[in-house]
Amino acid sequence: MIAKKRGDYLIRRWLWSIDSVLLLLIITIIGIGALLVATASPAVAERLGLHSFYFVHRQLIFLSAAIFIIIILSMCSEKTIKRVSLLGFVVCLFFMLLTLFIGDEVKGAVRWITIKGFSIQPSEFLKPFYIVICATLLAERYTNRGFPSFRVCSALHLLVLSLLLLQPDFGMAVVVTVVLISQFFLAGLSMLWIMIAGISAIVATAMAYTYLPHVTKRINSFLYADSGANYQVDKSLESYVSGGLFGKGPGEGIVKTKLPDSHADFIFSVAGEEFGAIITSLIIILFFIVILRALSRVYKENSLFNIYTASGIIILFAMHVIFNIGMTMKLFPTKGMTLPFASYGGSSTLSFAICMGILLSITKRKDVWHSHINRKFLASQVKLTSGKYTQWT
Repeated sequence: MIAKKRGDYLIRRWLWSIDSVLLLLIITIIGIGALLVATASPAVAERLGLHSFYFVHRQLIFLSAAIFIIIILSMCSEKTIKRVSLLGFVVCLFFMLLTLFIGDEVKGAVRWITIKGFSIQPSEFLKPFYIVICATLLAERYTNRGFPSFRVCSALHLLVLSLLLLQPDFGMAVVVTVVLISQFFLAGLSMLWIMIAGISAIVATAMAYTYLPHVTKRINSFLYADSGANYQVDKSLESYVSGGLFGKGPGEGIVKTKLPDSHADFIFSVAGEEFGAIITSLIIILFFIVILRALSRVYKENSLFNIYTASGIIILFAMHVIFNIGMTMKLFPTKGMTLPFASYGGSSTLSFAICMGILLSITKRKDVWHSHINRKFLASQVKLTSGKYTQWT
């Protein structure tokens, strides 16, 4: 009986302390993602000679695991989040190194390792842990004045970039670099160094365009309409025109039968054709409500670690939303950047689950999680036994 009361109390305390509105918004996006994969993936599965709902079943497993991860991580303390992130970061670095030797080559890149039938992309899982590690190091400079936070983070970043470029995954390298520079800016790095970092990024992009053929191909396909490599983007644009305001209806679209990545990178195009501009606009608004809601929680934070971590996660989330949707509209070059919780893919889905779980954890209401409510509840559990009061703990 006492154990049941304790369990009920812990659940209530958790619900009171986290941003339940943000959690509900995230679960709503997960539900929309399940619907989009269910409508977009059967055509891809049949084209590959698989069972019609092959991708649907797998994605439902990933999304269910994602909800579980979000809830578990949101219950963790700051110390636990740091420990899990350190362990996760080291493990991801190890698997990224291992990928270079035993990974599966897909479209000229070696980014995945197959384990028991599931393809895992270690660099996807690295992102949330890397954000937490950098936030920890940057916050340390305010408690330990002699700690070289920026230099340690920069050295760590060179290691991560080296592993990413060896795969090669230039797009992921750009993403983690932008997130780190944003964290540096919040941590007080001077504008001079921010400008140097920006110039370095431009130089690195020019070198990637010159020496990495797949980067050259993608940029050329974006800049030159007659490059012959715009097939997916052209079909994506056609899908928006075809869908109009109200769409053709779930399952009625035809673009998914022509796009190889209609269930993954171009899933928003499927949504545009089948649900129309009004519904897809509402989906975009939902994503940005999540971003704004998260920013409002960060605004109330006093802990530098929480501010740096939450900001990094929000920037990562926003970049994926903006670039994925923009890519399908030919606003950006094509890049395998998924739409959070909507695009098919276990690594991406679980990676963002880790991000959202960490975000909910570090933005918990401390006045509830560690407050007098706990003491009041414990006091209410005082039991009269043998004429004496025994406190339940």
